[in-house]
Amino acid sequence: MAETRHTRVLIIGSGPAGYTAAVYAARAMLNPILVQGIQPGGQLTITTEVENWPGDTHVQGPDLMVRMEEHAKAMGAEVISDYISSLDLSVRPFVAMADSGTMFTADAVILATGAQARWLGLPSEEKFKGFGVSACATCDGFFYRGKEVVVIGGGNTAVEEALFLTNFATKVTLIHRRDSLRAEKIMQDRLFRHPKIEVLWNHGVDEVVGDETPLGVTAVRARHVETGAITEVPCAGFFVAIGHAPASELVKDQLELHNGGYVKVQPGTTQTSVPGVFAAGDLTDHVYRQAITSAGMGCMAALDAERFLAGIA
Repeated sequence: MAETRHTRVLIIGSGPAGYTAAVYAARAMLNPILVQGIQPGGQLTITTEVENWPGDTHVQGPDLMVRMEEHAKAMGAEVISDYISSLDLSVRPFVAMADSGTMFTADAVILATGAQARWLGLPSEEKFKGFGVSACATCDGFFYRGKEVVVIGGGNTAVEEALFLTNFATKVTLIHRRDSLRAEKIMQDRLFRHPKIEVLWNHGVDEVVGDETPLGVTAVRARHVETGAITEVPCAGFFVAIGHAPASELVKDQLELHNGGYVKVQPGTTQTSVPGVFAAGDLTDHVYRQAITSAGMGCMAALDAERFLAGIA
């Protein structure tokens, strides 16, 4: 028989926002339950070196998330490895159903589901996913030792992926639609100095080319955005790093969203359009999208939830 659990605060998601919220909610004696989701630790678990986390000159993303999880547990938060598949915000207490069959009821909910990788939407991209097409260099870079790879994108993620892939690949081609990158200047400097990296400016990718037996990528076809000229770039791996979309599917018809799906919160708070429901991290932040700002919002969400619960106790 399916289990039903009640908690004063249910935290959905386990990146810097979720774990920080768990630390603060636990310290407030709210006995929070945190449900980790499909990717425990969030995007930082597929990041290599983090150099902008205060107190750590450099730290591996997965290691940082392990420390955060341990901290949350040490404070008294209950961390559960499960996935929330549905959430009903029209009833009190709120009701969340997990993949395991467990029903969670909660007086307050903190949403920290983060963001997910965007894809180009090409049929050929879909065909070769897992067979040469990836959105995670740290997950799959090892498979391209001694081979040539292509990365598409122009932000920090794309530059980080390209630099990481030089640990394995003989050549990394970065394709970008514009004539300049959006990545931080220090990241750009590293990219331009690296002898294994070549940049193909003002191009988009039209098609991923590959073999059928066995299924695998052999090249990408890039099109010049102005002239339309096609360049075929040989590669064994194609890494898509064109940004992320907020993971707001769970609440898209229940909460007010803006800017392409981000959960809208009241200025200066983490309060959403439904009282008692709070949002933090990349799910709501379309401006900064940093680990440190996500953690800060996780703190805010826990404090906002504490004040909310004090008012209804």
